[in-house]
Amino acid sequence: FAHTVMTTKALNKANSSQEIFFEVELPKTALITNFSMEIDGQVYVGDVKEKEKAKTQYDKAVSSGQTAGLVKASGRKMEKFAVSVNIAASSYVVFTLTYEELLQRKSGHYEILTRVKPKQVVQEFKILANIFEPQGLSFVEAIATFLSNDLLPLVEKTAHISFSPTVEQQRSCPECDGSIIDGDFVIKYDVKREKALGEIQIVNGYFVHFFAPPALPRVPVNVVFVIDRSGSMGGLKMRQTREALLAILDDLHQDDHFALIIFDHNVSKWKNYLTKASQKNITDAKNFVRNIDHNGSTDIHGALQAAVAMLKDSHARKTIPERSTDLILLLTDDNPNSVSDIGVIQKRIQEAIGGNMSLFCLGFGNDVDYSFLDVMARQNKGLARRIFEGSDAAVQLQGFYGEVSKPLLLDVGLKYSDNAVMTQNHFRHLFDGSEIVVAGKLSDSVDNLFVEVFAQGSSNDFSVQGQAQVEDWDVIYPDEEYIFGIFTERLWAYLTIQQQLEKSDIGTALEKENNTQKALDLSLKYSFVTPLTSMVVTKPQTEDQPDSTLVADKLTEAQRQKAERAQGRIGAPAPPLRSRPAPTDGDPHFMIELPDRDDSLCFNINDKPGTIFNLVRDPRSGFVVNGEIIGKTVAGDEAHMKTYFGRFGITHDSLGLRLEVSTQDIILTQDDGEHVRLLWSNTTTVQWPDMEFKLTKNCSLTVRLRHAVKFMVIKHTKVWKRRHDRQDYLGFYTLDSHHLSPSVHGLLGQFYHGVSFELSRPDQAASVMYVKGRQLNAMRHLQKDFSFDVISGRTICCWFVDNNGTGLIDGTASDYIVPSLFKID
Repeated sequence: FAHTVMTTKALNKANSSQEIFFEVELPKTALITNFSMEIDGQVYVGDVKEKEKAKTQYDKAVSSGQTAGLVKASGRKMEKFAVSVNIAASSYVVFTLTYEELLQRKSGHYEILTRVKPKQVVQEFKILANIFEPQGLSFVEAIATFLSNDLLPLVEKTAHISFSPTVEQQRSCPECDGSIIDGDFVIKYDVKREKALGEIQIVNGYFVHFFAPPALPRVPVNVVFVIDRSGSMGGLKMRQTREALLAILDDLHQDDHFALIIFDHNVSKWKNYLTKASQKNITDAKNFVRNIDHNGSTDIHGALQAAVAMLKDSHARKTIPERSTDLILLLTDDNPNSVSDIGVIQKRIQEAIGGNMSLFCLGFGNDVDYSFLDVMARQNKGLARRIFEGSDAAVQLQGFYGEVSKPLLLDVGLKYSDNAVMTQNHFRHLFDGSEIVVAGKLSDSVDNLFVEVFAQGSSNDFSVQGQAQVEDWDVIYPDEEYIFGIFTERLWAYLTIQQQLEKSDIGTALEKENNTQKALDLSLKYSFVTPLTSMVVTKPQTEDQPDSTLVADKLTEAQRQKAERAQGRIGAPAPPLRSRPAPTDGDPHFMIELPDRDDSLCFNINDKPGTIFNLVRDPRSGFVVNGEIIGKTVAGDEAHMKTYFGRFGITHDSLGLRLEVSTQDIILTQDDGEHVRLLWSNTTTVQWPDMEFKLTKNCSLTVRLRHAVKFMVIKHTKVWKRRHDRQDYLGFYTLDSHHLSPSVHGLLGQFYHGVSFELSRPDQAASVMYVKGRQLNAMRHLQKDFSFDVISGRTICCWFVDNNGTGLIDGTASDYIVPSLFKID
């Protein structure tokens, strides 16, 4: 159970006030427990509150134009915590962030990861770690991505780890001001494991049991691989999936049995039964895998039902070992659409499995509904994992299977005397290289604990029991009472919160409510920032700034997925546009979300109905998007005409695509003359070579072009209830623009390959902005972004640049007017 404290001290040596930034990254599995700012001796401490109560302060801060979000997604393993404060001349500030996490043992070791990005040479730099393990360490190592041969000797690698380079040792070169310290500092270690019962520690009436007995033989596995081959899996995803499957097949143990099911809108099997992992069968399976190709839509329900039936049939025919375990491994990058009600799918699959198999769900990329997979896996004694798109996706797939392919014990039950109030104590599997952790609360009078463990092994039942005694930690670690006095209690609370949160979206409505309430109560009692709580931080008032409120939240995996989807996408226009002479009276028409920061840029383009603008133009691929403005006069008031995008003309010369989208219909045309007309009332998927068009009931059209840009067009409806009037209009959203060339341009295209800007007063409602070498004025606005939830959208903050985006866009708005929907000159 790791207790981490990050501290930054800064002194303002300038003659005027300055903004001082504190920005760190912490592991996803960690929970923030404290944050404070000490300014000239005055300490300001964060307060953990129920999320709904904190939201009131959050909304108030947003409405007044203040910064109001401290935590955001930051890659695969980390979350980013950032805050800034204005410091008067000759004043100092000390930022302190504390977080705690239960280290997950994987592949036979624990790992503590610290992301180190000071961004400058600092006067005093130190990483210090003390490892207290009564069992003793079997090994310990510390590595870092930035450790050079000169810095390597500075790292002490014992139970006491330290790294403290001097100012000169931090420099990237002798004459440079830049720092070489930039990357990950990783500590890996494991403990000696001599007891079959594991390690049990009792402190102040709370116990923790770490169970990972040594030298156990492996239990055979019966595994069905269920692989999505729908159209969205085309290209790199499919190649990486094939690559991973080929490697996984090589890793199968000779006592294992396996099967392959592939699915799109149809379900296909390599064989109708599980097959022993002989060399010949593996070779035949590899030939099958090499020929898997993408096509069609996504019948997750049918594919999983086929896998369950195959395992049941194999047991009935007794063609697989009696002492073995059943695994289903689902890989998909899309949402189900043959049976699209995810609640129905989850219920049917849980009923089919009946607690007798484990379902592991791998969600590939950012388009998959991760929450759906996560709940379904936990309902069936498994877990879900995101596979991030990238060059190492095949390695991620293979690595995950390596974690779950070597069970040592099945149906592990752990029992404790004294009717202890404990965390989960029954587990489907104990995998090689992992660990089972149980924590509990004892009665006040207990000084010892009787423990029993029962499980099924590969050939015999496993049984071990023993007595655990209260240790005198003051004698073992006389100087560390602050850790050992409370760590078991906080670990119990941490683990209980995590497990109650996992149960909060499964079971009956009453069970969900009870689990959520218990997790909330413990989060507040022990000051953990969880998905149910927020930490409210009040920044002190200065001469330049009033008090302002910031809120630190804990992101769920689904929220991280949405955040990363936003960070990976720039150039999403947001409706609607009002064509009024005063541009500040209109709503932002274009919204550019920027990677690696919370800010967005927004601007209007005001013009008369019928005007057509070029939004995107990539001369290399021939990808072009033009949009036509339509107008709406509400209640006959010509002075209040509102304008929107009413038609898009989209072409891709390399793929031979011509797509016309209006508020009435969608017309798809290829070079060979083949065309399809769709109405917004349709719900369908159209597959063409190198292309997929998916139209959902929410009036959302998603277009995936192989090896090319991916985008979405959504039909929205504006309703004026008081005036009994309505208007349909369109929004265009770029989901993946990195395939476009560096020469891409247009009102949106010019932002596709990055834009940076600086603000003179980022915490104020108005600021001077420096962008593209220009200085312009910007105002903070609230804006609806409909690209995530097409029903209600979400509210974000953006910096609005008026006067038709002058200074933000290249040239003027009139430079982007084109003669027709499918022409650019």
